[in-house]
Amino acid sequence: MSLQATTRPPAQRQARAVRLGPRSVAALALVSAVGVAGFGWPFLAPPTSRIGAHAQDAPWLFAGVLVLLVAVVAAAISESGLGPKAVAMLGVLAATGAALRPIGAGTAGIEPMFFLMVLSGRVLGPGFGFVLGSVTMFASALLTGGVGPWLPFQMLAMGWFAMGAGLLPGPDRLRGRAELAMLAGYGFLAAFAYGTVMNMAGWPFMSALASNVAFDPHAPVAANLARFVAYCLATSLGWDLGRALVTVVLTFTLGPAVLRALRRATRRAAFETPVTFDAAEK
Repeated sequence: MSLQATTRPPAQRQARAVRLGPRSVAALALVSAVGVAGFGWPFLAPPTSRIGAHAQDAPWLFAGVLVLLVAVVAAAISESGLGPKAVAMLGVLAATGAALRPIGAGTAGIEPMFFLMVLSGRVLGPGFGFVLGSVTMFASALLTGGVGPWLPFQMLAMGWFAMGAGLLPGPDRLRGRAELAMLAGYGFLAAFAYGTVMNMAGWPFMSALASNVAFDPHAPVAANLARFVAYCLATSLGWDLGRALVTVVLTFTLGPAVLRALRRATRRAAFETPVTFDAAEK
């Protein structure tokens, strides 16, 4: 009786709807740096800075800048390889995400859209994930009437959220329960992170005279940080927890089927296969 060694077939490389080039990566880095400044300027500007005199104007300024920068990033990513098949899938997923968002609007953070963004970013990659998150949030705002100075911040934050899922390890080899556990853990933490950064976008709009947890442009950074933590605990902790738990539950229950469907659609779309036309025979 002879024993034959068995070897596991090599994992097939997962196709990406968008392959990020140097230009796209540079654009993403730029918009992320400006976004960090736009979200965190209350903690970056010292109390003696003249920006404190424009505390109510700064969010509007950053919102206008972010609109332009997100558009630039989308254009750069599109130029790097967002072909017709990827655009079609982007439209389908963005429309699905926009339709899912109003389901739990105003109900304890029940937002099923987040789990779809995590799984889509995981399968289709960070470049596609960033564009999908931004476009989905924009479409859902038009659908629900949620257009305002907060929308550019939501688009950027959701773009980060979906892009991060595409950067998780093991895209070609990790499957099964281990992958679901990783995606659920990421979704849980990212749901809180999304809520926190969106709190940072809206917090400076509050007048320091209206509440003792509002942003005070004349207070030191440590005092404002304590105010911000109290603001998050008082206003959004329950909502963020609901979002995180819904994302975990949907990832474990619907995740296997959605991941299979997305990967099957990705294989059939053959994003990385160039479209060619044969010359007509005479």
